[in-house]
Amino acid sequence: MRITEIDFEDRQPIDAYGAGGFRVGGARYEGALALLPSGPRPWPEAPAAAAQLSCEVFAPVLAEAAEIDVLLVGMGADVAPLPDEARAALEQAGIGVEIMGTGAACRTYNVLLAEGRRVAAALLPV
Repeated sequence: MRITEIDFEDRQPIDAYGAGGFRVGGARYEGALALLPSGPRPWPEAPAAAAQLSCEVFAPVLAEAAEIDVLLVGMGADVAPLPDEARAALEQAGIGVEIMGTGAACRTYNVLLAEGRRVAAALLPV
């Protein structure tokens, strides 16, 4: 069997998630996290409940829309629908949106990143 090392170029995969935060590139981030083409950043705009996600909350994502094809939204432990207004704003900016639990979003992000896709993630903690 041949094992090929994955090259993430300048982007960093998610190393771990849980206990209210994330580890990316060896750095620990408490609370919600946005993984953008410019790099990981705390996402203080994120509300405590997924149902309260609004257009304004996604401002950091929309600012980098030209470099994002798909946004994975990790809704925490449970999946909830994204409010129509927020989904419409993201799609109008040319960003495809996929909603899932945070664990699934972390795993999917790493796979798409390894494929060289133009992916971003907005993750609520678990």
